[in-house]
Formats: sequence, C-alpha cells, structure tokens
Amino acid sequence: MLGDRWRVTDAEVERRYACDGFVTDPTLVAWRGVAVAAPPEQVWPWVTQIRVAPYSYDWVDNLGRRSPRTLLGMPEPVVGEAFTACAGRPVGRVEAVEPGRSLTGFILGAWMTYDVVPTAEGSTRLLLKIVMETSRPVAAVVTLGDLVMARRQLRTWKALAESSPIPRAPA
Repeated sequence: MLGDRWRVTDAEVERRYACDGFVTDPTLVAWRGVAVAAPPEQVWPWVTQIRVAPYSYDWVDNLGRRSPRTLLGMPEPVVGEAFTACAGRPVGRVEAVEPGRSLTGFILGAWMTYDVVPTAEGSTRLLLKIVMETSRPVAAVVTLGDLVMARRQLRTWKALAESSPIPRAPA
C-alpha cells in the first residue's frame, strides 16, 4: 500500500511488535522509523509524553496547543490509562508497556506500537508500527494521512531527545 513504509529496513518490518497481538487480520499495516543520535534512555521519556500531547502538527491534532518541549518527569505509562491527549483531553488507551522499550496504544480504531531500539553505536532506532482492521479505502487514506503526521511526530521526538540531557534518577 502506498505510504506504508517510511525509513524502515526490511528487518524492522519483519520484527514482531506488541500491536501485532491485538489484530489478527489487519487491513492497514504501516511502519515508520527514525534514527536518533541519543541513547534509548534519552529517547524513552519523550515517547512516554505522548500521554499529554501528540507531538505532531499541533495546529491539526492538538487544536493549536503546543506539545511540551521540556520533559515533565512523568511516571511510566500504565495499561488502561489514556494513551494521548488532544487539547488537554484524554484520548485512547495504553494497551501494553515494556518500560524503556515499548509503548502500545489504541486510538481511533488503530493499535500503534512505539519501540525504542538501541543500536550498536549507542544511538537509537525509534520505530512505530500501526495496525487496523478497516475497509481498504479507509486504510489507504489513513496510511497516507498518518505518514505525514507520524513523520512529524518522530522527527519532533528525535530533535528533542538529541538536544536534551539524559534524564537521571533522583539520588
């Protein structure tokens, strides 16, 4: 399907993601990825902040409210809590968490998994997989729309993680 892959390798497409366990026969399957010149522990806190804002085009999916540009010191995500927020209102649901590695949520009929994958060089691959059971025409539209939005989201997190210090646990 047009727009189903952006900056992911064949190996990244073939790997298993937590969202795969929620949809047995998806109509929509899309992967996105970005290389982040920061270690996973510097990337993960930004990913978990999806719970307060979408980090994409804020004027579209956050009704003009700017996603935070500082780390908020949030606790780890918990299954059952809101997955994200739009204009300060909770949306979706966290479905699975592997702290420091993987966050899966359900929103608007789609399951999405963000995986924070360490590289041999000490940097990170930030991967997103989206699966959904829907009609083919809807899948085609959602895939292309998501490509634009997810690309912006991943690039925003990349820039923020690369410019922020590594979070340290309190002493």
